[in-house]
Amino acid sequence: MNNTETSRTTTITTRATATAAALLERTAIDKELPKKESIRKSSNKRRASNTTILLPNINKKKKSLHGNIQKTTRIEYNHQHQNDDRTNPHDYDHFSKNGGTVVFPRLPLMRIEGPVLKTQLLETTLLTLVNYASLVATNAARFRSAIGADKTLLEFGLRRAQGPDGGLSASKYCYLGGFDGTSNVLAGKLYGIPIKGTHAHAYVNSYESMEDLCVKDLCDRITGVAHPFSELCLKYLKEIGPVLKILPEETNKGELAAFISYAIAFPTNFLALVDTYDVLKSGVPNFLAVARALHECNYQAVGLRIDSGDLAYLSLEVRAKFVDVSKKFNLPYMEHFTIVASNDINEDTLISLEKQGHSIDSFGIGTHLVTCQKQPALGCVYKLVELAGSPRIKVSQDIEKVTIPGRKNLYRLYGHDGKALCDLLTRIDEPEPEASVRILSRHPFSEQKRAYVTPSSVHSLYKLYWADGEIKGPMPSLKQVRTHAREQINELRKDHKRDLNPTPYKVSVTDALFQFMHKLWMKSVPIGELE
Repeated sequence: MNNTETSRTTTITTRATATAAALLERTAIDKELPKKESIRKSSNKRRASNTTILLPNINKKKKSLHGNIQKTTRIEYNHQHQNDDRTNPHDYDHFSKNGGTVVFPRLPLMRIEGPVLKTQLLETTLLTLVNYASLVATNAARFRSAIGADKTLLEFGLRRAQGPDGGLSASKYCYLGGFDGTSNVLAGKLYGIPIKGTHAHAYVNSYESMEDLCVKDLCDRITGVAHPFSELCLKYLKEIGPVLKILPEETNKGELAAFISYAIAFPTNFLALVDTYDVLKSGVPNFLAVARALHECNYQAVGLRIDSGDLAYLSLEVRAKFVDVSKKFNLPYMEHFTIVASNDINEDTLISLEKQGHSIDSFGIGTHLVTCQKQPALGCVYKLVELAGSPRIKVSQDIEKVTIPGRKNLYRLYGHDGKALCDLLTRIDEPEPEASVRILSRHPFSEQKRAYVTPSSVHSLYKLYWADGEIKGPMPSLKQVRTHAREQINELRKDHKRDLNPTPYKVSVTDALFQFMHKLWMKSVPIGELE
């Protein structure tokens, strides 16, 4: 085939927001400082162009999202008020893809142009802002792809995240990547993410019997009249027992007391964790008894959560019991109570559940989501591609680390069906590709792989975000970036997105860039000599 098949990895870009100007100074104190000092003493005024590039991922089957334009741009904004010339950003420009854009290996996520010293000072900061945010957004998008668009995904990863800052970042960029809510209350407050969650097993364990109930009545939602709520729950437990083929006296009464107390506190949002003792013999009967009593008081329960066991089997059994009880009381809405599943769920778990068949409506996912266990690092690098108008190339025996030299523009070419055909890199001075005009696209490293492409539409992927010491144009909100990410993923063909053996997405260069790159490559590599 033509064009680049360098990787099956797609990436989604995210954007971050820096909160203090000191962040740049702190993160840039890395291995970079000796190099920067050398540059300062020699030629720090020469104008350089640097690009942030995604190297081919370790897990080459997956796609990625670009995240963090807000944060990278805000870093520059925060530093415009400093008098230190080493960090003053007035004389450099920042080009980037929009947050939420699907990106691929070898293609620059952003381009930074300015005095060589200042652009080098940004390296560590930009990479730390882009890598984790884009990685988490990408991981979230993979989970969404595995389960489909009709299920609810909740981020439950704060306790397993890499510290409180990592927890906030994970919550934010999981939402960008397609999750619907978070249990992280602070993230919900800061970023406007819907807050979702249930009680813990410890809450159920804290009740031993019905005697532990301090409040036993619940006021009617419509009339305001107090109902003997705990008595109603016991009454309906007896009625439900024969329907579920269980003995009411065998359910755990401490669990029932916990459910009653929780329902009294949150009558409009009652969602119970039912696996503390036994899902089918105790948790579900107790939940349904409380749900029926809530109906008596003109409230509707939301559903339940299962945190252990065979999730596919249990969800189907629980749904069947919902149906039986809804028929018993002639309450059709009970058939559709929400079933939430958790329990160390990963991408493979979701794929397996879809194959088995289940009745789960929502998934709470933590450890494997925020720690990105399948691919712990994204692999973005920051490379010099031009200095004082002279293109630079990084050559390596590992072809995956060879850079594409010079300042470049990037375009996405679309077919007649609206799906992306390929991404095309051009030299900075080449004309923009035109719709309905045939263009030769080439694989950047393989001379034999080439093809003519006639796009139905062409989109330029770079936007100027920072120049002249100021942000250029309004920054999109998190919800807008999230919507853009979803639209971007929908523009890919299904065979590019499938989990097993996806078709590699084509990353191409123009013929002019191909010829220039290989000429410079040959010029930069010494000729060996054999004796």
